[in-house]
Amino acid sequence: MDFAPYQDTDPQSTRALSPPPQRSTSRSPNPKSPLPNRGTTDPFLASSLPAPSHFSHEPREESISFGNTALEGGRSNINLFDTSLPLRLDHEAMIAYLLLPPAGGVFLLLVEHKSDYVRFHAWQSSLVFTAMFIIHLIFSWSSVLSWILFVFDLGLIAFLTFHAYQDANNLDRIELPFFGGLASSFVDAE
Repeated sequence: MDFAPYQDTDPQSTRALSPPPQRSTSRSPNPKSPLPNRGTTDPFLASSLPAPSHFSHEPREESISFGNTALEGGRSNINLFDTSLPLRLDHEAMIAYLLLPPAGGVFLLLVEHKSDYVRFHAWQSSLVFTAMFIIHLIFSWSSVLSWILFVFDLGLIAFLTFHAYQDANNLDRIELPFFGGLASSFVDAE
C-alpha cells in the first residue's frame, strides 16, 4: 500500500476488505434445555487451572509481596530489588558510602525513589558522615587526632560498604547505633 500524500490511484480501491460475516444456523440455547456435559462438575479442580507462574511476567523469586494484595489495590508485582537508577541494588547501596560521604548519600536521596534498601543506606551515610565531618572540624587543631579520625573514617566506610554489598541479597540492614535507627525511622516514615 502506498502512503504517499499524493497518489495516482484511489487508496480505497486497493484496500484489503474484511471477510464476510459467517451465517450460522445455531441460535442461543434454550433456557429450559439441559446444559451440555463438559466432563467435570467441579469448576475449582486444580488440574484444570494453570499454575500461578503462568500469569506472572517476572520470575517468582524476584517478585516479593507482603500482606493481602486484594486490600492493597493489586500491588502483587512489587519488586523489592528495583531501583530508579540503571544500577544494581548492591552497587547503589555501596555508592552511598563510597561517593564522597555524605555527598553520595544526599545524591541517592535525591534520585532514588523505588528502593527502601538504598534509601536506608543513603540516610545512614548522610547522618553518620555529617556527624563525622563536624567531629573533624572540632578536632582539626590536632593533627594526631585528625589522622586517627581519618583512619577510623576509612575503616567505617570499608565496613559499611562491605555490608551494604553483601546484605543486598536478602535486604538485611546493618544499623549503626543511634544513626541506623534514625535512618530506619526516616525510611519507614516515607
